Amino acid sequence: MSDATPTPTATPERPQLPAQSPPVDPAETAVASDKSHSTGKLSWWRGDGGDGAKRNLGLIGVLAALIVVGAVTKPDLYGDPNWVWNNVLAILQLASVVGVVTVGMTFVIIGGGIDLSVGAIVALAGVWCTTVATQSYGAGGMIFTALAVGICVGLVNGVLISYGRLVPFIATLAMLVAARGLAASISNKQTQVSSSTFINDIAARKVIGIPILVYILGAVVLAGWVLLNRTTFGRRTIAVGGNPEAARLAGINVRRHTMLLYALSGLCCGIAAIMLTSQATSAQAAMANLYELDAIAAAIIGGTLLSGGRGTIVGSLLGVIIFATITNLFAINGLSIEAQNMVKGGIIVAAVLVQQFQFKSVTRLLARNRVTTAT
Repeated sequence: MSDATPTPTATPERPQLPAQSPPVDPAETAVASDKSHSTGKLSWWRGDGGDGAKRNLGLIGVLAALIVVGAVTKPDLYGDPNWVWNNVLAILQLASVVGVVTVGMTFVIIGGGIDLSVGAIVALAGVWCTTVATQSYGAGGMIFTALAVGICVGLVNGVLISYGRLVPFIATLAMLVAARGLAASISNKQTQVSSSTFINDIAARKVIGIPILVYILGAVVLAGWVLLNRTTFGRRTIAVGGNPEAARLAGINVRRHTMLLYALSGLCCGIAAIMLTSQATSAQAAMANLYELDAIAAAIIGGTLLSGGRGTIVGSLLGVIIFATITNLFAINGLSIEAQNMVKGGIIVAAVLVQQFQFKSVTRLLARNRVTTAT
């Protein structure tokens, strides 16, 4: 008897066939090929992570185009380096107040909300901090009052929306009317002059040739960028705006977070109230008119989705600067405000259309069509 194990041989009933791989979809192969190429050094650019960078580069291109238009229409002015530098500072100073408001608005929209009351909050905070009683406490009392009023009104908005279950559009629209009315009542429909030298000098002083208002805008933008991109608060904001139910199931207190977003927007409005009061050396109930529309438009131009879940602080800042540049360009060319508003409206519509156009889906569709045609 042999200990060797007999080798199985093929039989007519069970012939041995070579192993075969399952059929491969050519379109999936093309997509996999694109993914393999995106793993290189530029994967962040080709993937979803590069969408913000591409959008910001596009906004910079728009700014460059506006500068070219200005140089063509006013070559005598743009040929003077001193005038160009002073004009750049003027544009940044013009964008500073709306830019601070836009930072808070960007957080609210990314979180899935909207705030139509930011202009009214700025007016109320400015009027309240310039009352005779408040000014008796000096510049510190005025700044504290403006910030406290902004945060408190923002919290009221947040409570009504989060716990009162009101639609953000309705709640903030009601606050817009109420805050304007309260501001008119406090000021007795009069312009209140600021007697604080410290407050008035904020808009007049420069450090290394740059207005302090520009530094304030830079500080708020930097703080907003860090808060959105480097903290848990920012990640929760994106999660709440993208899918509130999934965020709740993940353990996020959606109601409390939404309330804090509106408080943050109110804080930005309080800072803007001090800046605007410094520029005018006074405050009135009609100040910051339509700031809510400018802030929303700038955020949309910067790539913030109105449906929530996506947006960048840098993009919103570029949106504010683009609108300020358009205003400046129309002013130096002596064009009407009506024409300026029509151009702004067209830019907003174009930005929304670009947001709704899914470039990635079109790319995949074209790749599938190319493979199908080749086969």
